[in-house]
Amino acid sequence: MNARVFRDAYGVPQLQAGDPLALVYLQGVTTARDRAWQIELERRRYLGTSAAFLGPEAAGWDVFARQARLADTAQRCFEALDDETREWITAYVEGVNHGLPGGAARAPEFAETGLKLQEWEPWTPLGIWLAIHVLFAGFPSKLWRTHVAKHLGDENIELFSSEGPRTAGSNGWLIPGSHTASGQPIVAGDPHRFIESPGVYQQIRLTCPEYDVLGLAVPGVPGIAHFGHTGKVAWAITNAMSDYQDLYAEQLRRTESGVEALGPDGWTSCTRHTEVVEVAGADPIEIEVIETDRGPVIMDGISLRYPPRVTGRLGFEVLPKLLQATTVADVDAAAEIWVEPVNVILAADTAGGLLHRTAGLVPRRHLDNRLRVVPAWEADHQWDGWHDPMPRATVDGPAVMANARELAAPLGVEFAALHRSHRIRDLIATRSDWSVGEMPEIHTDTFLGSAGSILDLLAGLADLSPEAVALRTELLDWDRRMDAASTTASSYAALRKALVSRLADHFMVLENAECTELFAPWMDTLTHVSYAVENLLSADLPDINVSWLTREALEEVAGRKPRPPWGETHQLAPLHALRGPVFAADEEPFDLGLSGDHHCVMSTSSLPGLTDVCIRASAARYAWDLADRSASAWVVPLGASGVLGDAHHHDQLPLWLSGTLAPVRGELTREDRSFTTEVDGLGTVHLEESDPERDLDLIYEWVTAERATFWGMGELSRDEVAATYRFLDSVPTHHVYVVRLDDVPVALLQTYDPQADPAGAAYDVEAGDLGLHLLIAPGERRPGFTGQLLGALAEFIFGHLGHPRLVVEPDIRNTRAIDRFHRTGFTLGRAAKITHPDGTTKTAQFAFLTREAFYG
Repeated sequence: MNARVFRDAYGVPQLQAGDPLALVYLQGVTTARDRAWQIELERRRYLGTSAAFLGPEAAGWDVFARQARLADTAQRCFEALDDETREWITAYVEGVNHGLPGGAARAPEFAETGLKLQEWEPWTPLGIWLAIHVLFAGFPSKLWRTHVAKHLGDENIELFSSEGPRTAGSNGWLIPGSHTASGQPIVAGDPHRFIESPGVYQQIRLTCPEYDVLGLAVPGVPGIAHFGHTGKVAWAITNAMSDYQDLYAEQLRRTESGVEALGPDGWTSCTRHTEVVEVAGADPIEIEVIETDRGPVIMDGISLRYPPRVTGRLGFEVLPKLLQATTVADVDAAAEIWVEPVNVILAADTAGGLLHRTAGLVPRRHLDNRLRVVPAWEADHQWDGWHDPMPRATVDGPAVMANARELAAPLGVEFAALHRSHRIRDLIATRSDWSVGEMPEIHTDTFLGSAGSILDLLAGLADLSPEAVALRTELLDWDRRMDAASTTASSYAALRKALVSRLADHFMVLENAECTELFAPWMDTLTHVSYAVENLLSADLPDINVSWLTREALEEVAGRKPRPPWGETHQLAPLHALRGPVFAADEEPFDLGLSGDHHCVMSTSSLPGLTDVCIRASAARYAWDLADRSASAWVVPLGASGVLGDAHHHDQLPLWLSGTLAPVRGELTREDRSFTTEVDGLGTVHLEESDPERDLDLIYEWVTAERATFWGMGELSRDEVAATYRFLDSVPTHHVYVVRLDDVPVALLQTYDPQADPAGAAYDVEAGDLGLHLLIAPGERRPGFTGQLLGALAEFIFGHLGHPRLVVEPDIRNTRAIDRFHRTGFTLGRAAKITHPDGTTKTAQFAFLTREAFYG
């Protein structure tokens, strides 16, 4: 199978290669080209070095990442993997390192921030995964509950129970064949996350002889972890809302030898060192990194204990296993070794297998550990093994996962309200002939199940103004759908906002909680009241007259000007690290108004009480068809490319806004690597990737010609030459081009990634290096021809592909070639022996040309 990159009409990459290692390398290259800024930013975040180019706003995160030991944990987890998985991840990283310079040359953020590329470490994907998910279990909520208990008493520690201000939720459902038109299952849903630009999910298809999988990948991480379809089995996940991270109050003391912490067995030594966080535009921050027997100290006197740090495992062995899965039993077996985050999984296969289970690592410990910061010195709060077995359910009908207190109830303390879960079940139950094409009916349902908690209060209100009576009548007659065109939905949101503001005023004692800036969102009283309003309205609050507050809120909203449609204020606002725009300067923006709300199936979350602007919603929507995978469909909020101005930067946004899905299998076009340039005094130079069947006559004639002595193929037969070039065509690390001048073939260009070539073992490879072999065709050439041609090829490599350095290694006896490269601007390196796979060797003269030198 040849190594190829195809794209559909939306630029979604569909990759094929001859084996899993070549394929995952190609995934790394492609991701680096499409999402260079995004993945390099995530790498710097796990390293705690993002403030060096983002400035003071990022310093809080960097301090946390350093003190939480994310980078060290990622390296530990990588080193604990089996050899095969490490090799697979390393191949992905090698692909990223090769493709990143070209991707960075396209992404404007690198120039805007001055960010310089660094070579990725093999464990970088694990670090990116940790940085993305370390806050998923919501451990900062324990700071909030501890704060609530301090000021309102232990009896109120769960008063503000809610989904939480910063957690990630999702919808997912499995419709068995008994409820579908095809008789085969459908797995569908949508993960809810902050809508970022670029998006957190990458649509992709990965094909090699061993498997053929499509799904939603996480840029910077190999494989397809969360949502995938292998043709015979499909799976999806949601956040289980499990609690598996603990915060400990530590007593620390300084000694002559360092720092000690008080634990259940007395004082024990801690590890300690200092680090410096560089901050663009501000002074550097020196921090102390301390780790106790519980875990790293992440703020004054509080340590964090989390499973990957304790076990040295993250669960990445699962990723290649999922790609090879053909049954739910395979998915189930893989899930047994998953670690973080803890998820609920739904899966179905074409043989009738169905799966509904939780997966991950959850410690057994005292209930207080789940609720609050606990004393490190008390033995009752130590971890006592792991929750085993993890909860699972028998699937005997439609199954739903929506972060509610259902299957995962034994694993956590705070879950999403049941509104989304119940609504999805009700919708599925309306028919028994569902198809993938009808999944948007569920995805985009806007019924607001939580509205009753406020609307039910209106009926008993007395002494209302005529305007308030009219508004109450309008709201009580409302269908409770948060549609973008609805002014009543907008009025309801305004009423909720006014009521939340008044409720929050009664909890002013909770304002100004002491914590680091990073955790401030979890300590915001208005935010907690906003999300917990249902619980607060139903609670016994002796000092709060809820009816009076509701009447005041109703009168306030009724006295204002008529509300605009909900979509005018409920606008999508994708997050970008530099606050970059969605639309390029030369584009005409279009309306980003949204239907939906936090507790709708179409969950488009704002912060009720603060703003209507939406920053969290469906980070993707998918519908996997087990009857016919090609009928499956998906969509992401923006597009396949992370480069502003690219045609595929946000070409899916209109589909996403309307709730429409794109087909997973459209018309494909092979990614075009051709290049054309006009060279003064020479003519039109055109490079086209070689086809080893179409171009074999030409290649064989050239490589066996007398002048191609140093090409090393003069004694090979035609079949042997054909086999060589078929092999080069099958690997993603090597490319062969026929060079034409004014449509006449004049040269053969071969490029290669030195990481995957014997030449790479003979010199110090730098990230993004591209090796080059050039064979000039037989025939007479005018003076200066080769130098001019090399200039055109350098423009292709530096300007078009974006590589930072060109490497050549002619045979040391080929003095004419060495002299030619030197005169063209190459810097000579050392001579070194290259050993080829067949055991033959050559002594090569290495020479290098950098982008800066070429353009300088």
